[in-house]
Amino acid sequence: MGINLIIADDHPIVRRGLVFFLKTQPDINVAGEASNGNEVVQLAENLQPDVILMDLLMPGINGIEATKKIKTAYPHIRIIILTSFSDQDQVIPAIEAGADGYQLKDVEPDILVQAIREVASGGKSLHPKATDQIVSQFTKKRKEDTKIDELTTREKEVLVEIANGKSNKEIAASLFITEKTVKTHVSNILAKLELSDRTQAALFAVRMGLVQNR
Repeated sequence: MGINLIIADDHPIVRRGLVFFLKTQPDINVAGEASNGNEVVQLAENLQPDVILMDLLMPGINGIEATKKIKTAYPHIRIIILTSFSDQDQVIPAIEAGADGYQLKDVEPDILVQAIREVASGGKSLHPKATDQIVSQFTKKRKEDTKIDELTTREKEVLVEIANGKSNKEIAASLFITEKTVKTHVSNILAKLELSDRTQAALFAVRMGLVQNR
């Protein structure tokens, strides 16, 4: 059996080009096309394709949200992100949303076909730039995990209070310590985490899951 595939991209020329090329592949059947995120979610439900080529920036819901919705409802459907963007802000959320592949639009046609076949058979296919971003994020997370371990229990408590938007005076009252002691803890936290201000400290705490992002 061939690979049933949906193409989701808001640019008609891109879709037409992909359809024209992929129809030359004997084992790939273009079952449908979508021009926005809502359409591709609906098509995924109606057609139950093997693979979806998903653009990131589309009208309605974007490619990441569409991927998340489809993967939640139909985890067997394989999704390859096909985009022009390779920065960490796009790659990491796409992978976290459940994408099985991440390719750039400047990829060689033969490589794209190989990626479709690989993902359809249950594998993963990542552009080298996407792989670099994932490795970079992993390295950064490992470094942050090491930094958080350097904080004392009291410093972690103060960090949580900072992330909750409390002033030094409010933190002192909450933890039953002096304001001077709070200032010392804040200075130690910023130094150990190599951060420049309280805002960065608060973001760090959210990123590390010490508090909920509000």
